[in-house]
Amino acid sequence: MSDSSGNLIPLRNLLNSVQSVRERVRDGEPRDSAGGFDVHHFWDTLGHTFKATSQAATKLSITFSKPPLPSAQECDALADHIQDSMLALATVYFWLPKSHGVTLRRMVRDATLEVLDGMQQLTEVILSTPLQSLTQEQLTSTAGVWASCDQFPHLPKDNQAAVLSLLATYSGVVKDAIEEMEQAQSDSQDPYSDVLEDDDLDSRGNQDTYWSEADKQLMAPCHGLMKAARACLKKLSAAVKNNGKVDTPACCAQLDDIADSTKEISPSVDDLALSMYPPMNHIDVHQNASRLSSVLKKVLEITKSSHVCLEPEVSWVKFLDGAVDHNMQKVTNLANSAT
Repeated sequence: MSDSSGNLIPLRNLLNSVQSVRERVRDGEPRDSAGGFDVHHFWDTLGHTFKATSQAATKLSITFSKPPLPSAQECDALADHIQDSMLALATVYFWLPKSHGVTLRRMVRDATLEVLDGMQQLTEVILSTPLQSLTQEQLTSTAGVWASCDQFPHLPKDNQAAVLSLLATYSGVVKDAIEEMEQAQSDSQDPYSDVLEDDDLDSRGNQDTYWSEADKQLMAPCHGLMKAARACLKKLSAAVKNNGKVDTPACCAQLDDIADSTKEISPSVDDLALSMYPPMNHIDVHQNASRLSSVLKKVLEITKSSHVCLEPEVSWVKFLDGAVDHNMQKVTNLANSAT
């Protein structure tokens, strides 16, 4: 589509503006609120900006859905309207202070960036697509902005809910990794039998595809560490749900510490699970088990010193700490005996 008339110059300027706003949201820091932050006003206003952005995307898409091309004045007014929506979205996001929780703020930031990314993509599509009819690419981009804006009601509204959301995600990943490993162990002596064709199975013979007795012995305490990780996330989620507080910056910061420490659990479980498939390198398994053990010990230590750990939680923290030590010692002894 030709922009020789200059009609599309406002859209090109809009694209630059959206990119600039996106960079500010991605990298910028909030202003310190001197006790004047109104949380209810924040969420109400942010919800309005998400809705306004969705409506702006619809207007932009409809305007460029069929000939004739809008006039330069119409393009200018539309671009200004959309730019105002983007600036309002970014401005309201920056109202949210870190003292209400870094985890919460990251989630709001990511949701805001997703909307800005969608508007950037839609603007790029309109600028690059010949003006004939509403293309599938333009429809998809418009729907993408709508979907991003529709996520607003599902955002956690405080740091406790934000941390619980992360813990639920981590728990799901760990649960899947454990179930996959248990399935591989129970299916047959050959963990690859369900991913290879019969001809491949026949041709592979017996090389590096089965667990030895030494492998199986080492797997038991590794499995114990993985189950300890699952139990830790489950118990910690309950503690955050029942005892978590967001009424002071200190409590929010402790919840952030819990979120930051637990984010390493699922990748550590994944690494350990992957290293347990044959041919097993016992040194690699030991290193991955040691990493998971260290991560879990750190999570338990942070939990123990936080406000979510009341008297009932002390017992399971102590139990899991002992279980991690017990299984890690077994892994070390078995790995050393095999070398």
